Amino acid sequence: MSDIHLTLACEDYDRTRPLKDGTIKPEGIELNYVALEVEEIFWRMCRYEEFDAAELSMGAFLVAAAQGRRPFVAIPVFPSRTFRHRCIFVNTAAGLQKVEDLRGKRMGVPEYTMTAAVWLRGMFQHDYGVKPEDIHWIQAGEEQPGRKDRVDFDLPKGIRLDVVQDKTLNEMLESGAIDALMSPRMPSAFVAGSPRVGRLFPDYKRAEMEYFQRTKIFPIMHVIVIRKDLYDANPWVAQSLYKAFCEAKDLCFERLYDTNVLHVSLPWFSAAYEETRDAMGMDYWPYGFAPNHDVLETLHGYLFEQGLIKTKLELESLFAPETREAFKI
Repeated sequence: MSDIHLTLACEDYDRTRPLKDGTIKPEGIELNYVALEVEEIFWRMCRYEEFDAAELSMGAFLVAAAQGRRPFVAIPVFPSRTFRHRCIFVNTAAGLQKVEDLRGKRMGVPEYTMTAAVWLRGMFQHDYGVKPEDIHWIQAGEEQPGRKDRVDFDLPKGIRLDVVQDKTLNEMLESGAIDALMSPRMPSAFVAGSPRVGRLFPDYKRAEMEYFQRTKIFPIMHVIVIRKDLYDANPWVAQSLYKAFCEAKDLCFERLYDTNVLHVSLPWFSAAYEETRDAMGMDYWPYGFAPNHDVLETLHGYLFEQGLIKTKLELESLFAPETREAFKI
């Protein structure tokens, strides 16, 4: 039987690049790896299911599943995960020095339901006592006006959310029309060095390391999903893709710690790798459902607590059962 042709939409990560360049080939699959920015992937997959498999927002996937919309099956591959203390920006004239200062302030967000915002709101509430309803939320495109939600949702009770279509969050933050912004992307005013825009956590690395030491959570942002019609017709593709992603990640981490040449253009990159490994453990970026159960349940709990899902999910049922264990000789 010839290989099936499968189109995967995913960012160009070091941990997935061996799949993109063909160094690693999924068994039985001729892979067409389409490298796009994640926002475009999410939009096209959530709205139109354009790709056979794709990287998808973990939060959007769970929200859709809780609403009964389940066109995808997930495999426990999490290509994007990151801490988010670094992603809170403030207008320097607003007098914001700590999270507690955000009460009653205007906080911009590109999409209220985006996974990064869910994680940050959960952190605000559980670590600092600042609830989502304590903040006035302003939703808009960060650099281009008119951004729309990827997923439909009912605004939770008690939340004040204004949607702005004719201005950007970047310009509103710099002008003071909003006091703060949470966004995965650094606003262009900050990148350009505007004195009117700064970070709420200037020493975000220390804050993020302390957060991990206390919680053992390395937040999951994205997951790999397969269109359910494709999976139903070829259930073996789930395990084949899962194995290939695991092999690609293993190869990536071998190269990260290859000191013969500098694969990354940073002179002390090996020291950064060693520091991360010592702080977070050897397998600090695990795939698989069981090693990530607690992190997934935390995100799941935040979504429920924040009113973005109305009923709890059986998380394991959302992942292809073939990927729960691996064959061993």
